[in-house]
Amino acid sequence: MTQQKNTAKNTVHIIGAGLAGSEAAWQVAQAGVPVVLHEMRPDVQTAVHQSGGFAELVCSNSFRSDDKEGNAVGVLHEEMRLCGSLIMQAADTHKLPAGSALAVDRELFSDAVSKALHDHPLVTIEYGEIKGLPPEAPNTGEWDNVIIATGPLTTPALAEAILEASGEDALAFFDAIAPIIYKDSIDFDIAWMQSRYDKKGPFAEEMGGDGADYINCPLDKEQYETFIQALVDSDQTEFKDWEKDTPYFDGCLPIEVMAARGPETLRWGPMKPVGLTNPHDPMVKSHAIVQLRQDNALGTIYNMVGFQTKMKYGAQTELLKTIPGLENAVFARLGGIHRNTFINSPKLLNDQLQMKARPQLRFAGQIMGVEGYVESAALGLITGRMAAAQAKGNVVSAPPLTTAFGALVEHVTGGYMTGSKAKFQPMNINFGLFPPIELDYKDEDGKRLRGKLKTRFRKGKLAARALKDILDWG
Repeated sequence: MTQQKNTAKNTVHIIGAGLAGSEAAWQVAQAGVPVVLHEMRPDVQTAVHQSGGFAELVCSNSFRSDDKEGNAVGVLHEEMRLCGSLIMQAADTHKLPAGSALAVDRELFSDAVSKALHDHPLVTIEYGEIKGLPPEAPNTGEWDNVIIATGPLTTPALAEAILEASGEDALAFFDAIAPIIYKDSIDFDIAWMQSRYDKKGPFAEEMGGDGADYINCPLDKEQYETFIQALVDSDQTEFKDWEKDTPYFDGCLPIEVMAARGPETLRWGPMKPVGLTNPHDPMVKSHAIVQLRQDNALGTIYNMVGFQTKMKYGAQTELLKTIPGLENAVFARLGGIHRNTFINSPKLLNDQLQMKARPQLRFAGQIMGVEGYVESAALGLITGRMAAAQAKGNVVSAPPLTTAFGALVEHVTGGYMTGSKAKFQPMNINFGLFPPIELDYKDEDGKRLRGKLKTRFRKGKLAARALKDILDWG
């Protein structure tokens, strides 16, 4: 099915309508340049997508922290807002209670992105799988400006064409998905609602909530130790021979992999018991706590925070129901694992995010070697603006290195390298990617800051500099 709107020769073609491709298409169209957005779903589905909607969220419904003063991803959120991001507009419109995090209703979010692009007069939607790269020297000029935003689940045919053009071996890592549970199947005689340290998120008052945004399930020492041992011994998905050397992404490790690293790993990771008090037994400190976060606007389903898993379905339902409060849990979706593909961007791309060997091709999103919804969309925004400028005969420079945008571009084009043996791996945005800033670490009274106060002060200054400098680019 094709939605015909324009055929101008300066059209930008975008392959993939995920977060990066959707954002790129919006930026191109908003710049007054016609764009054709190619999407294979729903005609051809992936192993993890469930719909044909644009910008479908697969692993989690959280965009992570929205703290623009002390968290790098919160800074990235704000930079995108300042630059007219469609993804952030849809996220803000369909946000859910999640403490200081920005979580969204998956379906409403995807519907909003899809509608905006379908309704835009300069966007043409073409459905169907793109199985290869456009010719190197097209006769018509219609494929001179292409963005590949097919994400980590790029189809084998297109991935093979990209690898052949790049001359590289395949690069990949494993990512995992957390289970989702129906709220009305959770036992609230055991579980309770509370955010860690009773911290209210930035939207609590606006949304009429009290900031108690998470469901908490407590475990005592014996329950925790039994759970960890059962987790390590559980029936898990086995990898094929060609997959065995593929690494995991450290920011999204399966819980059983974390458990295998030591019995206390989960207790000081996603099951940490700090900042929470069980109202059913307030004088007893929980040894570990499982948290669940709202996953849709109706508040009927909740996802298990940090509980991405590669356990087989039968093992998941059996083991997760041993968690206090989840004995009768009904699962809206079970967890799973999938293999993601990314290119060796620092070697293959220039500072305009073009493939050096094929300048007509740009890349955007996770396939470039970033991890996270917002990071992917941010690179879609940047690539879209660069492609739109090219269509007009202009050039948009990379964002300032001092910004979150610039830090991501620097990461994927090689600035992260610390030595000749450094290996390119996917990464979330973090303040370690920002250039340092010279500071006098003293408070208003002249007292020298130390420890966490010093770190918070530094992050605040890095964030303020980024949000000031992005205005010169955006």
